[in-house]
Amino acid sequence: MKWFLALAFCVFGSAVFAQDKAPAKVKGKEVPAAKQPPERPAPTHADVTYGKDSERQKFDFWQAKSDKPTPVVLLIHGGGWMNGDKTSYGNRPIKTLLDAGISVAAINYRFIPQAMEQKVEPPVKACVEDAARALQTIRARATEWNIDPSRIGATGGSAGACTSLWLALHDDLADPKSEDPIARQSSRLQFAAVTGAQTSLDAQQLRVWISNSIYGGHAFGFATKGRSRADEFDLLIENREKVLPWIKEYSPIELVSKDDPMLFLEYPNQKTEPVFGGKEPDPTHSAIYGIEFAKRCEEIGVDCRVSYPGKQDPEFQNSIDFLVKKLRN
Repeated sequence: MKWFLALAFCVFGSAVFAQDKAPAKVKGKEVPAAKQPPERPAPTHADVTYGKDSERQKFDFWQAKSDKPTPVVLLIHGGGWMNGDKTSYGNRPIKTLLDAGISVAAINYRFIPQAMEQKVEPPVKACVEDAARALQTIRARATEWNIDPSRIGATGGSAGACTSLWLALHDDLADPKSEDPIARQSSRLQFAAVTGAQTSLDAQQLRVWISNSIYGGHAFGFATKGRSRADEFDLLIENREKVLPWIKEYSPIELVSKDDPMLFLEYPNQKTEPVFGGKEPDPTHSAIYGIEFAKRCEEIGVDCRVSYPGKQDPEFQNSIDFLVKKLRN
């Protein structure tokens, strides 16, 4: 199993943000090739609808073979809440999890532009609450799909990682009195293990952590055509007091409490030794996010592991290894 999980890390970790083919040539010039979805097992249930507002509110589900109810891992793709698709997940990690007796769901969700068109405030609310609704839908089918609703974890890269943490840390969205049976289901996770996670969406805090931070303004509605991420970030700083309640609601580090599950955060693409307050090669996926987040978790009493080149976790090789070991216990 160890070599298999290590191989899964090589494939999964390198494909967190995009999966591209080699560039093609048009009239002698190289142009980016279209992204092609990787090979993957056929879903047991494809394009399961969990919402009415968008074609994006669908997920694919793979049922693991088992005589007993199985754990489930939710795969939440990255792409800055602006692009990406559930089909970006291939044989690994899907087959790795299935071979371990863990069922899998890969979800789509509304993007920031769609949320802004629909007047969702802040726009990131649509992205993360869609993920919660997908999770509740899966729990509602526990008997039908042979699922153990008390053993559900999530993973994802970048924005998908931030969403996974939000699910793990946010108060339960279940409404026991709702007439909707799905809304009565829990939105809480038992574990989250993520790659390249943004743990804060507070621009002021991020500029202290990482001097060249530019990510987060679009989450709160500062995106528009032609505006750069840096410009969005500056607007978030300028308007911080106005949107502070939103920051408190959607920034993972603000949500940590004693009842939260064990977490695993990996930053496999960290190129240099992370330095607090310094300039990072990739400020949007820097291990500083994980290091500072782990300090907050330690203060509260939440078990949070952070792994990056030069400081690997001694117990878990990667996110998938973590989820397999924890969900099978």
